[in-house]
Amino acid sequence: MLRGLLTTFKSLFEKPVTIQYPEQRRPVWERYRGRHELKRYENGLEKCIGCALCAAACPADAIFVEAAENTDEERYSPGERYASTYEINLLRCIYCGFCEDACPTEAIVLEKYYELSFTDRESAIYTKEQLLVKVPEGGKPTPQVTRPGEFTRSVPEMKDPID
Repeated sequence: MLRGLLTTFKSLFEKPVTIQYPEQRRPVWERYRGRHELKRYENGLEKCIGCALCAAACPADAIFVEAAENTDEERYSPGERYASTYEINLLRCIYCGFCEDACPTEAIVLEKYYELSFTDRESAIYTKEQLLVKVPEGGKPTPQVTRPGEFTRSVPEMKDPID
């Protein structure tokens, strides 16, 4: 009994290991993969071109992409198409990062958000509006009206999917 009391008194003066979670947040590792984000270009256009390579690469079948055609009167992305519907079911997602690797425009990125709790199954399905980042300063919201060929000047080159 004395040995147990001695152990208790020793640990009384040690620094606590736990943190007070809502007030203090532990920084995540550099390579941590959390909730997804759909990125934009500096001019406000969406990077996602609706190619659905992320959905094809997803081993858990957690991503649904439906593409639509861009027009000069209603432009969402610099490509011919854009993702009119983009959904990720976070209950099915295994956070492997294959979607991030498959994307030729680097539109989908697994960010550092780890506070994911759902009260029902429908709230676990994140839509395009929830995943899209805010329009950068100096950019215009989508859809944009453009002249033919105007949108390609301010958008960087897309990477080759084979690289």
